[in-house]
This record gives sequence, structure tokens and C-alpha cells, in this order.
Amino acid sequence: MNNKTGENSVHDGPDSIVEVEAFPQLQKPFGSSSKSAISSKSVESLIGKDDDAIQYGINDVPPWHTTIILGLQHFLTMIGACVSIPLILAPAICIGNDQVALSELVGTIFFVSGMVTLLQTTFGVRLPIIQGGTFTFLTPTFAILSIKGDCPAPLPDDATQDELDEATEVWQSRIREVQGAIVVASIFQVIIGFSGIMGFILKYIGPLAIAPTIGLVGLSLYGAAASRAGVHWGISVLTLGLVIMFSQYLKNINVPIGIYNSNEGCHTVKFPMFKLFPVILAIVISWIFSAIFTATDVFPTNSTEYGYGARTDINTDVLKQAPWFRFPYPFQWGTPIVTVAGVFGMLSGVLASMVESVGDYYACARLSGAPPPPDHAINRGIGIEGIGCILAGLWGTGNGTTSYSENIGAIGITKVASRLVVQVAGILMIVLGLFGKFGAVFVTLPDPIIGGVFCVMFGMVTGVGLSNLQFANMNSSRNIFIIGFSLLMGLALPWWFGANPGIIDTGVEEIDQIITVLLSTSMFVGGLIGFVLDNTIPGTDEERGILTWRRLLSTADESEMEDPAKTYDIPFGMKYIRSKEFFSYLPFCPTFPAPGCKSSTDEEVYGEDNPGLDTQM
Repeated sequence: MNNKTGENSVHDGPDSIVEVEAFPQLQKPFGSSSKSAISSKSVESLIGKDDDAIQYGINDVPPWHTTIILGLQHFLTMIGACVSIPLILAPAICIGNDQVALSELVGTIFFVSGMVTLLQTTFGVRLPIIQGGTFTFLTPTFAILSIKGDCPAPLPDDATQDELDEATEVWQSRIREVQGAIVVASIFQVIIGFSGIMGFILKYIGPLAIAPTIGLVGLSLYGAAASRAGVHWGISVLTLGLVIMFSQYLKNINVPIGIYNSNEGCHTVKFPMFKLFPVILAIVISWIFSAIFTATDVFPTNSTEYGYGARTDINTDVLKQAPWFRFPYPFQWGTPIVTVAGVFGMLSGVLASMVESVGDYYACARLSGAPPPPDHAINRGIGIEGIGCILAGLWGTGNGTTSYSENIGAIGITKVASRLVVQVAGILMIVLGLFGKFGAVFVTLPDPIIGGVFCVMFGMVTGVGLSNLQFANMNSSRNIFIIGFSLLMGLALPWWFGANPGIIDTGVEEIDQIITVLLSTSMFVGGLIGFVLDNTIPGTDEERGILTWRRLLSTADESEMEDPAKTYDIPFGMKYIRSKEFFSYLPFCPTFPAPGCKSSTDEEVYGEDNPGLDTQM
């Protein structure tokens, strides 16, 4: 679940319900990483050790077979979130019964997520962070699409080709407007990142602004969860019950598996299956039950009867219709449409995503045994995420990209922080995004299973947002008022605008649309109110939670950390960059000094005989 929240970070995606361990403020830095890829660690690195020592550090290269397995594990950890985004968007963009188009949307988001993951780990913050779709873009997306009105009635089975073409143009025109808003709004993120003013913005954003912003992302999506779960509450409860059981009750139970290696021969190791893959296991089990009930006609065969949507044979035709291979490409749905209202609305999601990502960077660094990311790395990370969102807009995922905390939590479990492993996961995303049948498989998921996952997922998003309040003094009547009023107005005002469409009439259509989109976006309303009240109502930094937050961000045991230069320097050209003073004035260059500090000379960082690292990946 996309739930990075400043310093307290858990992220987008259903599997993030197990990633509470990714909270940097709850973790002590792990020991220094090993510097050699010893084959006897291959399997153990996959499952982790009992101690807190990092098995493979950020710059380490595990054996190739271990790297592939660990990369696949990261892919499986993030798969739930990537699949969820297009499934949530489908009704809003009026994709209707065009399940092949939906499968193409799924393939596209995997493809783009893989590309951006490679960009982020190679040129961005350079931490082992997976990139994928974000829930923070959903609320403004729904507000933007609400202006375009309701979807047309579903087409009959005997629809003509002209009717099919018209229906296709309807959903493509809607997603093009979302694309345009994402592309232009993300330019703002690129500027904020590469200009280095993110740190200035964070000075005024505290827990009392972040909590309602992120909390309302989950609360505002309750309708999507309820509508899917309500198709058959029995299957939905089974799904969410399994997720809860695996992730909460069985998370500390490891499953013994048999493995073989040349050093120890055949032996068993314990694998934290329930902790790593609670959502995937729950989906598979519920899917099996639904298939059995479908085959035995326990579920009705009449589409008008309750429970019909739980059948597994409703969308199976998409497996035949979807192509084996399809290469996603820019502007595949047409040229993006830019509207002023859409851009302003999407900016709220962009800003929330940026703040969350900063928290994820610190969480990932702490769990990876790396030093806290310096300013230049954070600036590059935010800038690359903005570029990733632009790519997502151009390719037409209907969403942006951001850092995934569930994968950061997986690092805490496996103790494997190798950057190469995450880059392999990115390659897997790209490759599987090219297979049309792969995306089609997820389209066949029955609605009640999706609804059950959504119930847990959106609840966790809400909880993670509210967990930021641990930094603030919640015995203060000031803080209680701010958070309560922000949450209430974040729900009340968008509801009122939804119930009274067209109520804003200034005489200028563009202004009407901007006001309507912004005030229909719950996270914008709640976050803005929290931000304004927190910065205007008198209160000490300690009362507001600012002091605790900053203290946690700066806490690190440098004796156990990797060399920051090796971790955050870009992979090539460092010798040249360090030789030119000009680069020290660029906020995204490794030679950019921290505020009040001098930048390190080559000799200070590497010694006289080694003036730069030009070959690291």
C-alpha cells in the first residue's frame, strides 16, 4: 500500500500490511554488510538469519541464481499493488466489459514500473527501492473523471463494431485526460526534486499534515472496496480473513522447505512464507474455493442473481483473446489531454507522493545498513520519481509511480539489500509486462476476492497515515482539534460536492473545474486544512511532533554503515564530476554539499590513490 508517510513509511500495495518492520523509527541500524558473495549464503540470504546482520549490502553482488530468486521475490511482493491500481481505475475510466483492454493496462503498469525501478536504482536515490503505482493519485483521478460525468450503459452482447469503437473511444478519452494531468503535474515534481527545494518544503510539513493526507487516501476508497466485496460477502470475508490470519497471526511461523547446495547437501531451512506473501496466498486459496464453487454450480449461473460475480468463468475469454506478446508504447491510447483543472487536482497527489517517498528513502537506508541519504540523493530520487510519473503518463498507466514500502520491509526480513537484486526485479517486471496473457490472468480474478483484498489494503493505508500521530503530543487539545477537524472536513466537503454537481458557477468554466476538482479530493482538503492549522495555531515544535521526527531522521550509527560515497554516487563519471567545481552547485550532484558543510575532496573521501568510483552499479 502506498503508504509512505514521511519518516513513518509503509507503502502502496496489499502486502504492505506486513511491513510495519520497515518503520525506520522502530528499527536499529543493522550491522555492516558482508563484502563477498559466498556461495554457502545463497539460500540463507533468501530467508534471512536470526541475527540483524545484513547478508548482502547495497553494493554486493550475490550469486546469479540467488539474485534471480531474490528478484522474483521482490516482484511477487509488489505484484498485488500493481494489479490493484488498474482494477480500481477500470470502473472510473468506463472500460466496461473490454477485459482485453484491462489486461493491456495491467501489462503497461508492470512494464513502466520496471523501467522506473531501473532508473531509480541506477541514477536516482540508488537505494534498493521498487517503484510502482501509487494510491495517492487515485483520489484526484476520481475527482477529475467525475467532471466528465457517468459512464454510458454497458454494451449488449450483439453490439455492432461502430458501438464497440465508440465505447473504446469513451474510455480512452477519459484515460487520456488523466494522462495529461499526470504528465504536467509531474513536471512540478521534477523541478522540486532537481532544484533541491524539497528540504525547504519539508520544514513546514509535519505529522499533523501528513496524517490526514495519507489517512484520507484509504478512507476515501471505501466505496471501491465495498462495491467489490458486496458481490459476494462470503468469498470476500474468506479472502480478508486469510490475509489477516497469514499476516498477523501466522507471521512468525516459518515453513520448512528442502533445499540443496554443494556445501551442506540436502537439508531443510525455514522460510517466512506467511510474512512475505500473505496476500498472494490468500488470493490463491480464495481463487481455488471460487473455482470449486463455480464448477459445482454453488454460485448462481444467472447474472442477475446475488453471488454471480464470484464465479471464475465470467472473464475467461480474455485469456484466449489477449495476445501472447504485446509491447506497450507511448501514446498507445492517443495523445494525452491537458486540462487546467486536472493538473491542479493531480498536484495534491504529486505532493503527497513526494513527502511519502522521502520517508521511504530513510526507511530503506536504515534497513539496508546504509547511511541516511544525503540531500543530493534525495533530490535525485524525487526528480527521478517525477520522470517516472511522466513516463507513466506518456505510456498510459492511468497512474504515476512511487516507492514501495512493502519491498523495503522484505529487505528487513531477508537481510538482503543488494541493489542488483532490485534491478533484476525491475527487469522481470519489464519482461512480464510484455506478455499479454500474464496481465489477462489477473483480469479473471472474481470481484469478491479483489474486494476482500481492498478492505484490508485500504484499512492499512488509513492506519499508516494515522500512525504519524505517534510523533505528535496527542494529549494536546490543539493537536486533537487539528486532526479531528481535518479528517471530518476531508470527508464532508468532497461528499457534498459529489452530491451537488455543478454547484460552483463563477462564470469561468476553467475556474469552476479547478475548484470542483480540488474540493472533491479528500486528501487535498484534509491535508490542506491540517497544514494550515498546524502552521498557524500556536504550538511548540515538540508539541507538533517536528522535533521527534527530525531527531529520528538524523539518528544513525555511522560505525555500522556503508561508505556513503559508494552508496549514493552515480555509477559513472564521478572522477570528472569531482574535478569540476561547477557540479558542486547542482543540488542533485554527489558533490553538492549539505547545508552548512563543505563538500568532501577526492582525497578526503577516497584517498589520494583513488580519486573516484567510475564503474559501480
